[in-house]
Amino acid sequence: MDRKPLIIIAGPTATGKSALAVRLARKIGGEIISADSMQVYRRMDIGTAKVTEREKEGIPHYLIDILEPDQPFSVADFKAKAKEAVETVYSHGNIPILCGGTGFYIQSVLYDINFGDDEADAGLKQKLEQEMELDGPVAMHERLRQVDPDSAAAIHQNNRKRVIRALEYYYLTGNRISEHNAAEHARKSPYDYRYFVLSMQRDVLYARIDRRVDRMIESGLVEEVKKLRDSGCSADMVSMQGLGYKEIFAYLEGRCTLEEAVAKIKQETRHFSKRQITWFKREPEAVWIPIDEYGFDQKKILDRVAEDCTKLKKI
Repeated sequence: MDRKPLIIIAGPTATGKSALAVRLARKIGGEIISADSMQVYRRMDIGTAKVTEREKEGIPHYLIDILEPDQPFSVADFKAKAKEAVETVYSHGNIPILCGGTGFYIQSVLYDINFGDDEADAGLKQKLEQEMELDGPVAMHERLRQVDPDSAAAIHQNNRKRVIRALEYYYLTGNRISEHNAAEHARKSPYDYRYFVLSMQRDVLYARIDRRVDRMIESGLVEEVKKLRDSGCSADMVSMQGLGYKEIFAYLEGRCTLEEAVAKIKQETRHFSKRQITWFKREPEAVWIPIDEYGFDQKKILDRVAEDCTKLKKI
């Protein structure tokens, strides 16, 4: 099989993935495909740390601002759109750079994961959604842990959509979705790829996360969420479950103070970064780039990554 090149720039939040991807794209002739589950939504810019037009430096970016916040978006949707974007980049004679922190999204493209053809059962899904409302996310997550402990370990209890999906898959097929995903992951990638994960010491990362959240508040995150709410977005939308949005929604609804909301965003983002690191550690071919050991020197980091990429087959 003639495998075409693909570059992945991954890592936990606040490690500078987007900036590195732009510099790498300029150096080797690449275009960037966002692998971020929240940057697909329009009008959600500050809380998602969405790359600005200035920061793009003229490099084409895909899968950013493609949906309204009330539109559904699944990993299967992402895979289909990402593969279209990959082919578009190839048609330009360039190398696609998949950049983001949503590990399952990256995995879906890298290993061409088949999400199965099991028939959706609207009644079952509705029943699980009703039970989620009645019993709450903690109880439903515990139910998932009893039938599929690996999925429960990988899915946060507040990610109601994925908890419901994992339970739905189990009840429909009698199989664990974690085993299905593992089998798909074991497939050989159709790409000649390089997988880079940016990292740094945990205390340094947490300090960067705290500063980033403070900057989001200073840049108008509260006003951004207020506008989304006023335009009809509700707290139960998948898009509004994103980090920063659900906490500010709670503040706007009077369920906490702004100080409490900000502290919660920082705490939840730190927890999220730990789950991201755990996910990427499972990638056997990933090359870890400890950017603090490079003194945060952007040129040194770029040169290190670009060196590996020069070995990729040209388009």
